[in-house]
Amino acid sequence: MSLTPLHDRVIVKPSEPDEVTTGGIILPDTAKEKPQQGEIIAVGPGKTEDGKLIEPQVKVGDTVLYGKYSGTEITVEGDEHLIMRESDILAVVNA
Repeated sequence: MSLTPLHDRVIVKPSEPDEVTTGGIILPDTAKEKPQQGEIIAVGPGKTEDGKLIEPQVKVGDTVLYGKYSGTEITVEGDEHLIMRESDILAVVNA
């Protein structure tokens, strides 16, 4: 299945949560925090303001940081994804 977001929305595949703390403690599934970082897998065409199309600043493949409660969780073919507005993205991680 292929998803294409509308307007200024993006689809993000969240990173896997950490399984071990920096101190070496293994975390059970119930103690893992929701990731706030992920990779963009689809980008909408942009939003329209005053009759002009404003293209998104992010692109497919970008690693981004987003708010803890941003977006709507969806499951596509068994994989968890988030659909969110581009304005919910806080930063792009530069490699």
